[in-house]
Amino acid sequence: DHARPGSQRYLTTPTGAPLLARRVGDAVVQTLPFGERLTINDVTISFHPAGHLLGSAQVRLERRGVAWVVSGDYKLERDRTCEPFEPVRCHVFITESTFGLPIYRWPPQAEVFAEIERWWRTNQENGYTSVLYAYALGKAQRLLAGIDASLGPILVHGAVLPFIQLYRSAGVELPEVFHADEMNARLHRGRALVIAPPSAGHMSGWLRKFGPCSQAFASGWMTIRGARRRRALDRGFVLSDHADWAGLLEAIRATGAE
Repeated sequence: DHARPGSQRYLTTPTGAPLLARRVGDAVVQTLPFGERLTINDVTISFHPAGHLLGSAQVRLERRGVAWVVSGDYKLERDRTCEPFEPVRCHVFITESTFGLPIYRWPPQAEVFAEIERWWRTNQENGYTSVLYAYALGKAQRLLAGIDASLGPILVHGAVLPFIQLYRSAGVELPEVFHADEMNARLHRGRALVIAPPSAGHMSGWLRKFGPCSQAFASGWMTIRGARRRRALDRGFVLSDHADWAGLLEAIRATGAE
């Protein structure tokens, strides 16, 4: 999800390739399945699931019997939209630390989904559209897979739609959604859950079409109350695609790194 154009060639996992191709345009995208090895010069490379989003991988590099693992972003809690995190034994482990402070401890995702559903139902009872901000790639699909879609219509921002299609093509089951255009926004006012990237919250014209609405954000940063206030949000749900403090420590221990 942090891929940038500019290189001539990219190496990724088979499930990550369609997502990467969308980000890097006409560059050559080569694939290496999880666990298989490729030697470049005298360095042996393999990919191992990171559990961050579909196709995300840790990179294992071995040379002369010494193995390093570069984690990239990862989470340990399993979800239905991506391959689960795989601990990889190594001598040196380079870990992410997005939430590397003891204050960051995630509640079980089932509890968070239940909170979101209660918020959605309450908004429906009061005639409010529920607007939930989440990153377009990874988090949005995880929300769709975890929330009870029978509660009402789900609309998604145009930035989210292409990634939903790519996830479905990879075999991930996601509920029916509608594009959050003017027609659907008016049709489902006061009942819908709208999933949109955080940037959409800065566009008052885009929000206006939903009528009265309640706004929330799903992110690990919602652990900090001030983060919610700065964004003028009604609710904040603590759901992250990164490991929390305990998860980071568990992942590090599991590698056996020196």
